[in-house]
Amino acid sequence: MKKVVLALATIVLSATIISCKNESKEVTSEVNPEQDITQIPSEDIALADVNTETTAAGEYLYVLASSGLSLREFGNLQSDKLAKMPYGTKVKVINAEDKATMTVGGIKGGMDEVEFNHKQGFAFNGYLSKYFPPELNITAKGYASELNQYFPDVMYSEENGGTASSPESTQSILLPQAEWHDAFFIAQGLFDFPKEFDFPNPKGKDEQTVADSKPKKDVWTSELEIKRKDNTLEKISYVYKSKKLDNLVVIEKTDKGMKISKTEKIK
Repeated sequence: MKKVVLALATIVLSATIISCKNESKEVTSEVNPEQDITQIPSEDIALADVNTETTAAGEYLYVLASSGLSLREFGNLQSDKLAKMPYGTKVKVINAEDKATMTVGGIKGGMDEVEFNHKQGFAFNGYLSKYFPPELNITAKGYASELNQYFPDVMYSEENGGTASSPESTQSILLPQAEWHDAFFIAQGLFDFPKEFDFPNPKGKDEQTVADSKPKKDVWTSELEIKRKDNTLEKISYVYKSKKLDNLVVIEKTDKGMKISKTEKIK
C-alpha cells in the first residue's frame, strides 16, 4: 500500500513541475511593446510588410522582408521559432492582431496568428502585406499589371523627356491604402536599390543621408535621403549616380496612397 501511495505522489509532483515550467515559459516570453529591432538579434527578423489597418481572418498576406520572416510558437518575438518563411511567401491569416502592440525597426504592428506549410504560429505583421512583392527582374509596368488583377485601383504611369543624347524617363506606381514600409520594401525589390538600406525610422532628424556601405565599383553616389517632419516621414529617396547613368527613386505619400517613382537619366 505504501508503494502505491508513493507512486501516486511522484506522478502528482511531476505533473505540477511540468505545469509550472509551461506557465513560466509563456510569461517570460513577453516582450517590451516598444522594443526596437536594434535590440533584437538580427536572426529574429525575416522578410515582409503589413498594412496597419485590420486584416480579416481568412485573408492572405505576403512576406516582404528580404531575409525571411520567423514563424513563432507564441505571439511574441522571444518565443521559439517554428520555421522561417522566405521572401514572397503567401500565408493565411487565422487571427489578426488589430492593435499595434510593438514597434520593430520603426514599424508599428502586432503578432498575427498565421498558417504556413501546414503549421500554425505567429508572425510580426509589420513585415506582411496584402501586396505581393515584385519578382526578380520584372518591370514596373509588368508588376503594376499583375497587381491590377487583384487591386484595380493600383495605377501606373510613365513619362519620357530629356534630349536625344541624354534621354530621361520616369515610371510611377500608386499603391492605395499602403503604408510607408509597404512602399519601401516594394520599391527596394522593384527598382533594385541596395538591401543594405534598412527601413528608415520615422523618428529622427528632419533631414538625413545614409551612404551605401557597400557601393559597387565605378558608382559615384549611392545613398538614401530621408525627409521627416515632427518625427513623421515625408519623403524617402534613393540616389544613384555613375558615369553613364543617374537614377532617382522617390517614395512619398499622397492623398490617394503611397507613390513610388523612378527617374532614369542616361548620360
